[in-house]
Formats: sequence, C-alpha cells, structure tokens
Amino acid sequence: MKIYFAASIRGGRDDVEVYRQLIDHLNLNNQVLTEHIGDYSLSVAGQNQLDDDYIRNRDMSWLAECDLMVAETSNPSLGVGYELASAERLHKPVIILHNAKRSQLSAMIAGTRYFDHIFNYSNVAEAFQILDRELPLI
Repeated sequence: MKIYFAASIRGGRDDVEVYRQLIDHLNLNNQVLTEHIGDYSLSVAGQNQLDDDYIRNRDMSWLAECDLMVAETSNPSLGVGYELASAERLHKPVIILHNAKRSQLSAMIAGTRYFDHIFNYSNVAEAFQILDRELPLI
C-alpha cells in the first residue's frame, strides 16, 4: 500500500523522532511516499532548496497517488490541515493519530464526519498498535 504520511514541518519539528518511528513502522509492509517528514536534518524552514510551488505540486501528486493518508496531528500545522482537506476532497481513506497530552485536535478536523478514524495515543508503541489494528481494515 502507498501511504502519504503527513506531519508538521514548518509548524515545528519537536516530534521528528515520533515521525521517524511511525514512518519506519509503516514502511515495514508498505511504501511511505513522504519519508522526508522523518528526516532529522529537515528544519522548520522545510526543503528550502526547493521552490514552494514545486513542493506543493509534488505533495499533491503523491496524495493523489496514495492509497491511504496517515496524519500525525499533535503539533498544529496549516500544511497538514490543507492535506487533510485535500484527502477528503480526493476521497482518500485517512487515519489520524493525535497525542492529546500535547495539544487539542482542531474542531475543524475532529468535527469533520469524513474523518472517522481519529485515534488518540500516548506513546509510540500505542500508535504502532493502532496502525497494526487499523491498516488491514482500510
């Protein structure tokens, strides 16, 4: 399965270790199209060697190509919100992982009926269990 993993870049990189672990776990039996999200060298400046228009078009192409979107939403991000809305528009299945100890999920996401696979987790091991349980159902 091709997975579009969405998580904060320019909104903050405090959770990059979580992103890396989630991406590695997803890559065990799938192909994560957006592996760069877990790159430790990627700063809040993003992929500043690339033009914003290029990044947007590349990412929207990956989103159109994917079979599933997994979004880690603990760190609020305008980009992730945009990607979630795009996934809804494209009728892509979505799994949202949120660490409620870190932040409150936006009502714009939590209140969208399309997003019916929203899961709170408290540590990475718990997030792995959620993914292992939910991926076969998608």
